[in-house]
Amino acid sequence: MKKYIYLDHAATTATRPEVVEAMLPYFTENFGNASSVYELGSRNKEVLNKSRETIAAALGADATEIYFTAGGSESDNWALKATAEAYEKKGRHIITTKIEHHAILHTCEYLEKRGFEVTYLDVDADGRISLDELQAAIRPDTILISVMFANNEIGTIEPIREIGAIAKEHGILFHTDAVQAFAHLKIDVNEMNIDMLSASGHKFNGPKGVGFLYIRKGVKIRSFIHGGAQERKRRAGTENIPGIVGMAKAVELAMANQDETLAHIKETRDYLVDRIMKEIPYTRLNGHKDLRLPGNANFSFQFVEGESLLIMLDMEGICGSSGSACTAGSLDPSHVLMAIGLPHEIAHGSLRLTLGEENTKEEMDFVVEKLKAIVQRLRDMSPLYEDFIKKSQAK
Repeated sequence: MKKYIYLDHAATTATRPEVVEAMLPYFTENFGNASSVYELGSRNKEVLNKSRETIAAALGADATEIYFTAGGSESDNWALKATAEAYEKKGRHIITTKIEHHAILHTCEYLEKRGFEVTYLDVDADGRISLDELQAAIRPDTILISVMFANNEIGTIEPIREIGAIAKEHGILFHTDAVQAFAHLKIDVNEMNIDMLSASGHKFNGPKGVGFLYIRKGVKIRSFIHGGAQERKRRAGTENIPGIVGMAKAVELAMANQDETLAHIKETRDYLVDRIMKEIPYTRLNGHKDLRLPGNANFSFQFVEGESLLIMLDMEGICGSSGSACTAGSLDPSHVLMAIGLPHEIAHGSLRLTLGEENTKEEMDFVVEKLKAIVQRLRDMSPLYEDFIKKSQAK
């Protein structure tokens, strides 16, 4: 099999061997349904409780506040739709941002079609919201503020603690999509006044198809999936015991050496960023320089088209992602990059590289050398770059 340098950890991560090992017995000998009364099933209730406790401890939460889901998108949908339904008599206004994941943005569009009003906050050039603008957007009928903890494309970390304080002061529920942040940043839901938080197992070396929604005690939202009485009657469906066990094991491993792991990732990321910014001209680093996820590096290369860049990197065995998305056959620039003020032509030439703990500086050296050659090759093919160089030489 071809060897890759994997730099797309924001998309998904490899499930750690220890996680797979922890999961395996629950596919075979410990396969019982946790809702069953006999021992083969009922002992898995204890497994669920222990998994809940492990995850809750990582957030400073209570185990009874953790509800297992099929992933981050379900958790986001649940938080927004159930809050809208439960609190619509109080108000029908929601505040979010222009750079949220589509699991939030598309859910907001769904709610707007059903009579709710949504305010989409602008962000600055680094991708951070203005707390003054948030304050100004609050109305008597505002029932929810939903702001992502850290952006999945540019890595910028939002002022979550301050947002939580504002929401609490006004008696408004506060939800954060922490799919990119959980296990990668320190989070305390009580200190930060977070009422609901979404996370997904496959973003921190756990399995795919499992996540959770933290719901603070006292938040009166209803079930999202109806059926049985699982998850204390709030989320129907037979529990995914292997997935839940794997996610809890991944949390345990992430928390055990969090400081050392994140320091290593950040050091490697900074090494990559420093080389690219120094050695590839006409390049922009997107997102906040310091207040960003440890493994995130997002660049825009002038006179380069992002999809071509990705294809050529893939030919060299380098996995990354672009700030552009192919929709219905037409290339549209990222809504995040547009929100931070990049013009179309710059946004189209973007590359997101997201690192994990296994990445090394030696790999980054290889990536930079290949990237330098690819960017130059693509620029040499660009008539815009040719005109730019001619005008620069004529001055």
